[in-house]
Amino acid sequence: MNGTIRTLSAFALVCAASLPLQAQELKGDAFAGSQKNALCIGCHGIQGFHTAFPETYQVPKLSGQGAKYISTALHAYKSGQRKHPSMRTMANSLSEQDMADLAAYYASTGSGTTVAATPQPGSAAAEALVTKGGCPACHGVNFSKPVDPNYPKIAGQHGDYLYMALTNMMAFTPNDVVPLTARAKIFMGIQGLSGFVILALVIGRSVNILA
Repeated sequence: MNGTIRTLSAFALVCAASLPLQAQELKGDAFAGSQKNALCIGCHGIQGFHTAFPETYQVPKLSGQGAKYISTALHAYKSGQRKHPSMRTMANSLSEQDMADLAAYYASTGSGTTVAATPQPGSAAAEALVTKGGCPACHGVNFSKPVDPNYPKIAGQHGDYLYMALTNMMAFTPNDVVPLTARAKIFMGIQGLSGFVILALVIGRSVNILA
């Protein structure tokens, strides 16, 4: 009996050791990430830099963003789920550890701004949009404390980038990201493009925790 238990235990250890690397949570090293971001700073390190293809908008702020979200986004670009030629090329060059390190680095370099417990009220139109879309239900207080680490912090993010992200979500199928698709369709169906503009502006002007 003891021999059987030892055999099963050894088999379990072998199976655990053979799990794919991505199935085991990689720990990112912020310092290592700071040595791997040469390609990143060519766009994200230039204040006010705009991407010109396939759409024109300011590249998103990364400093202070959640590490898990950054890692998730990089994986989505690498798999092709998120569509951007330059980002897919860059993500394809990264290993699992590279992505974890870059995520840890950017998560550690935010503005350090303390976010108030209660968000500042906006215009009636903006408040109606936020309520209708249920933004805080996912992105948290002041859009800065996501309820799930896979969701982004969006407080202070560039308005034109948010607008692009919201409109692009309309192209996703239910098999991609159902919650995001549902939120985008609420705004598109009820408010149209003007609703996206208002929402993007009000979030972009909220407490800035990104840099």
